[in-house]
Amino acid sequence: MAVEYRQVAGGFLVQTRDALNESDLHMEVMTGRQPSLEEVIGMQFAWRAVKHIKSNAIVLVKNNAIVGMGSGQPSRVDAVKIALNKAGVRAKGAVLASDAYFPKVDGVEAAAQGGVTAIIQPGGSISDTDVIEVATHYNLAMVFTGRRHFKH
Repeated sequence: MAVEYRQVAGGFLVQTRDALNESDLHMEVMTGRQPSLEEVIGMQFAWRAVKHIKSNAIVLVKNNAIVGMGSGQPSRVDAVKIALNKAGVRAKGAVLASDAYFPKVDGVEAAAQGGVTAIIQPGGSISDTDVIEVATHYNLAMVFTGRRHFKH
């Protein structure tokens, strides 16, 4: 097991290296709407990309290109809003990858209102039921991976 060290005030952080390989990706559809093939391909690319972004990481992908990114925020909804702002009109029809679960519904609502059509995230929040309900309300495809990325 490879470990990484990060210096922080008064000490250091030890974390295992994020060694999730492409073959480790398990996608479980959580909403009634199945993602299209184009969305699945986009989510797979976005999931690979979000691994390399500082947590709390959000990546927006459209046509196999990163169009928006929000990272290093203490709030997941703020990271979503930054990614949407960076993407601008390219957010419409994009897919979103989140390196960790959505602790509240606000990030999913913001993504949907910004034009995102599908979300890939680890799941595992006590709010998963509410998050899935909001994604369903907005007709988003949402998949859980069961594993999170983590980069500090």
